[in-house]
Amino acid sequence: LLIIIRGFPVRKFLQRFSIVFFSSHFLFLSSVSTRSMASKTPVGFIGLGNMGSPMAKNLLRNGYPVIATDVFPESCKGLLDLGAQVVDSPAEVAEKADRIITMLPSSPNVIDVYTGPNGILKKVKKGTLLIDSSTIDPSVSKEMAVAAEKMGAVFMDAPVSGGVGAASMAKLTFMVGGVEEEYNAAQELLTCMGANVVYCGQVGSGQVKSLQQQQQ
Repeated sequence: LLIIIRGFPVRKFLQRFSIVFFSSHFLFLSSVSTRSMASKTPVGFIGLGNMGSPMAKNLLRNGYPVIATDVFPESCKGLLDLGAQVVDSPAEVAEKADRIITMLPSSPNVIDVYTGPNGILKKVKKGTLLIDSSTIDPSVSKEMAVAAEKMGAVFMDAPVSGGVGAASMAKLTFMVGGVEEEYNAAQELLTCMGANVVYCGQVGSGQVKSLQQQQQ
């Protein structure tokens, strides 16, 4: 029995439908963020102090190759022993990684690491996700976001709540501000270092939330 649908044998109709469906399904899959699919690609980490070092170690423990640097080379030894790649400058980190986390002491440090002579934005690749976990002035976060956008990168602020012990045990709380469409990509990394990751709104809102908590 051969059934005809508007001049098409059913067999040919189904074959053509299958091809269309498969092609559409493939296009849908290819539109998924490459960052979320390539989950174990290298992650840059800048700032290996009391908080940054255990945070970067937790990324390594979760299987992420880490490319790290710090203004004090001796701070890199612990990560180097665990298999991280250590480079000389933030710019070199930006050459090698398209997801970078910074954990720095103050607003001037953040400005220098991002926009200084050997800063991230000197070598950043288009599409790079930049996550700053430093506790700084919200206005500086907004300035860095604008500077990053000019280079085709995405900047998010993600300050933390919790001390060195929480950092070591991956129990930090991250308060994230930035483009909502990039939140899932940031969350993928931050959950390796923290127990709670909270989206607070646009760039700078993570810093505002952090300041509010400090004042309570």
